Amino acid sequence: MGAETRRYGRLGARRASALLGCSGVLLAGCASMPDSGDVHTVKASQRADSQVRVYAVPPRKDATPDEIVTGFLEAMTSDDTNFDTARSYLTPDASKKWRPQESTTVLVSAPDPGTPVPGRRDNPGMSYSLLGQQIATVDAQHAYQPVPPSDYRRTIHLSQKGGQDGKQWRIDSLPSGLLLGASDFERNYRSVNKYYFASGRDVMVADPVFIRQRQDPVTRMDPVTQAVKALLEGPTNWLKPVVESRFPSGTGLKLDGARSLAFDDRNGLKVPLGEKASHVGRPQCMKMAAQILFTIRDLTSARLEQVELLRADGAQLCVLSAGQAEEYAPDHSTGRPDNQYFVDNKQRLAVLEADDNATGEPQNVAGPFGDGRLEMSSVGVARDEHKAAAVSDDAGGLYVSSIVSNSELGDPVITSSGKGRDNRLSAPSWDGRGDVWVADRDPSRPALKRLANGAEAPEEVKIVPGLDGARIEAVKVSADGARIALLLTKDGSTTLKIGRVERQGGGDDAVVTVTELRPAAPQLETVTAVSWAGPSRLVVVGKEAGGVQQVRYIQTDGSTVPNGILPGLNQVKSVAASDDESRPLVAYSAEDGIVRLPVGANWQTLVKKGSSPVYPG
Repeated sequence: MGAETRRYGRLGARRASALLGCSGVLLAGCASMPDSGDVHTVKASQRADSQVRVYAVPPRKDATPDEIVTGFLEAMTSDDTNFDTARSYLTPDASKKWRPQESTTVLVSAPDPGTPVPGRRDNPGMSYSLLGQQIATVDAQHAYQPVPPSDYRRTIHLSQKGGQDGKQWRIDSLPSGLLLGASDFERNYRSVNKYYFASGRDVMVADPVFIRQRQDPVTRMDPVTQAVKALLEGPTNWLKPVVESRFPSGTGLKLDGARSLAFDDRNGLKVPLGEKASHVGRPQCMKMAAQILFTIRDLTSARLEQVELLRADGAQLCVLSAGQAEEYAPDHSTGRPDNQYFVDNKQRLAVLEADDNATGEPQNVAGPFGDGRLEMSSVGVARDEHKAAAVSDDAGGLYVSSIVSNSELGDPVITSSGKGRDNRLSAPSWDGRGDVWVADRDPSRPALKRLANGAEAPEEVKIVPGLDGARIEAVKVSADGARIALLLTKDGSTTLKIGRVERQGGGDDAVVTVTELRPAAPQLETVTAVSWAGPSRLVVVGKEAGGVQQVRYIQTDGSTVPNGILPGLNQVKSVAASDDESRPLVAYSAEDGIVRLPVGANWQTLVKKGSSPVYPG
């Protein structure tokens, strides 16, 4: 059992010692109690601990307005069933109108009730201004939406209502949804990827959302069941235009009173579906099962071996094994070790062995990129590792060539006329479709360009809405091809945004646009390097306001990754990660050369002289 405690605020703490002394009341429901050690009051928004259980305390008789407001704010941070204790601080009418499941507002720290203001003759009672710095909102779809830190100010109103206990102060007007400090949010919620298919393709795309760490107070579902329910409800609004669900519209769970889905003794998950899904064919059913398997596999400590879908009458609909599901991985290459590539000190493309423990010397690739015919400044390797796209040393030309056999260098497929390297081509990036993306940073003709299959004539990709004067510095496309990470410079600051890649029409003739850019690292004042590091995770190099350079993981929705800041590394110029999160991180440091960070280890120097490390993509 994790640590469990009650919570007391600035006023409730005055009576904490008296209440905590009542051992018959303390921690009701605990299987055991420690018989030594200190008792600590837990205040709102201390450091998050997912093992801490918070038990809400109902209002005492004749509680003051201060106590009512403080007690309600603390009760919102608990796992209490349907927030019943939090509702006990509200009037019956306010309780009926309050919908805590509709949204969650996240502040830097717990809200400050401020100074109470007495009511007027036409509106008697007491008002409090809830104050704080807002950093995010989680909507009814469980989607996290970061915002630049901004002042939060809402009003909560109390009145005295008569009852069996006489007139008692209760809240009769309040903001909608939940209001939590960041550490309470991290303790109560966890990020999970729902999975849908890229439009028109049998390739999975991750859709990150937040669910409760333990049972959901409203539905009483455990995290696995919450995740499946959220999956069936469909993709979030931002991702919806570029993905599809294979579940028939309106499909729901048929739990027959149960609150959790059952795992069998072979680590298989049985999922009973409602009538809407009872008559789908086997091919469609297998894809439905794949969506569930990808969604659930990171939620369980044991490997999820299979998903079995059941009809409404309990009969089997289909069974999908973990191995069968891998054909829907974003680049269809799960299980194949990615090699690590970099530009050596003679501007040639070199490759390191995929084995994390390898100590052999790097080898130059075959063809013009490895034999010195092209001196390069940056490179992108196709995900099948058969071809690469390289930018010349002066950043003026982009070339595509085989890296597994000898071939002619050929002419550049894209050129830039910008003055100076920093005003020419960015490093290229390959998506899972085999397309190459690159930015031309020429101030007079800036453009984002794409080469279908790495071989077709380049086309300019329109960004909707426009960049508002910002310039693209770097481009990284996801393996599924549905999302793109862009480093954008404006007014001397470089920020990271994620865009949705939309395609109209089919095949190589599709019209491609990047739409609805949103901030992905709002906590960083400037970002200097970025790489995809999994289905919905990025690794970035950047600085917070007034801080020093750091390498850290973030989610594509802008939320932070627990313990995501990596061990110190100085003067990092570029960083690369694999879509396989078990593979080591690779970086280029002006001090240490090419280095890598295996899981659970420290940074290791691989090559003292070299630059531009990349994984395929």
